[in-house]
Amino acid sequence: MSVTIQIPTPLRKLTSDQASVEVEPGTVSSAFTQLESRFPGIQERLLDAHGQVRGFVLVYVNDEDIRFLQNKETPLKSGDVVNIQPAIAGG
Repeated sequence: MSVTIQIPTPLRKLTSDQASVEVEPGTVSSAFTQLESRFPGIQERLLDAHGQVRGFVLVYVNDEDIRFLQNKETPLKSGDVVNIQPAIAGG
């Protein structure tokens, strides 16, 4: 089985309008690497120059924020769902 990554609407232009993408289990970091190999340019939208998840990008694994898990080193197993969400500010 694989891991499902939910792609937010603003990034779907980079994934040929795919709302979700399947990747191999590993870590959040390896999932992002797999995304980049299939969809060049997507990783720069997710990670900053230091390789950290951008402040305005929220990443959840099975509804748990990776900031409270192991960040990019959070393990992913078959059947997991990774949800990428752009942070929304109001005002």
